[in-house]
Amino acid sequence: MAVITRSSSSTVISTTPQRFPAKLTNRISSSSVSFPSSSSSVRGRVGWNSSNRMDNKTMKKSVVASAAAGSEVVPAQKLADADALIDSVETFIFDCDGVIWKGDSLIEGVPETLELLRSKGKRLVFVTNNSTKSRKQYGKKFETLGLSVNEEEIFASSFAAAAYLQSIDFPKDKKIYVIGEEGILIELELAGFSYLGGPEDGGKKIELKPGFYMEHDENVGAVVVGFDRYFNYYKVQYGTLCIRENPGCLFLATNRDAVTHLTDAQEWAGGGSMVGALVGSTAREPLTVGKPSTFMMDYLANKFGITKSQICMVGDRLDTDILFGQNGGCKTLLVLSGVTSLSMLQNPNNSIQPDFYTNKISDFLSLKAATV
Repeated sequence: MAVITRSSSSTVISTTPQRFPAKLTNRISSSSVSFPSSSSSVRGRVGWNSSNRMDNKTMKKSVVASAAAGSEVVPAQKLADADALIDSVETFIFDCDGVIWKGDSLIEGVPETLELLRSKGKRLVFVTNNSTKSRKQYGKKFETLGLSVNEEEIFASSFAAAAYLQSIDFPKDKKIYVIGEEGILIELELAGFSYLGGPEDGGKKIELKPGFYMEHDENVGAVVVGFDRYFNYYKVQYGTLCIRENPGCLFLATNRDAVTHLTDAQEWAGGGSMVGALVGSTAREPLTVGKPSTFMMDYLANKFGITKSQICMVGDRLDTDILFGQNGGCKTLLVLSGVTSLSMLQNPNNSIQPDFYTNKISDFLSLKAATV
């Protein structure tokens, strides 16, 4: 969870890792999410129960205290020797938006760069906070852009939401209200959960008349909020009622990204804007399953048997991608082809510094040639 302080000239982000039990990801299969039913450590720490509430005040105090006690920030180095970085790790985890593509446009040099890394025997994994698609749908997008990527190599926050709910033994007789798009619905269905909401509620309106009372399903045990182009007041009110009035109702966010790349022409309001509406109406903070939380990193490390120090996280966002890698103990590389500019990175008030930065991932090609 991040605490963000803004001034007229800068944004300061202070944060601590969101910790998940080590056993959460031990037995997730490629087509479903299955965890040991006897994992008492999971249920004991984050399990679902009828009085489940997050202690937000305690969490915020911890974050602020950690920021105050922060150590000296070491500035990022401009990547000069791509071969040295490539040879130092086994796996590259790539963010997608702003790194591989922008909107529906492939960023120049990406196919050649991925081919280079594969030729060197590197494992490639693609992790996105965008929850609008399922892993299978993202596989089709990669294919459309001319990239050969296996579904097993793709991890979206839509999948992370379903995986988290199974990891805490969320009751199958409870329902999940979704403020988000099809990707979340598909992954919840694959995991065997019942849901309502999603795009279907996009056209619903509330006619406020004297004495009007809005009903909601009292059997909803979790509200999952992700990016939603069909976001409306009906969804805000329905989700709010579930979270505030249903005992123990969980509040999950797939991500809290401020902006996203719907097109390559400009930045658009991201999933954090939808989550923010529910934070305001419920006075509660969600548990975030996407970057920068450690949930997906723990999952990946366990699934592929990777030592985290042998991973390099490549992304365009400081407060999600780079923090995700740092929270997981990985090497980090910031690319300036997306959200973050060089001036933002080098702002004296920015406390999140990657190990390296470069303009785009295809710099692996030119920097390799320069060092021959």
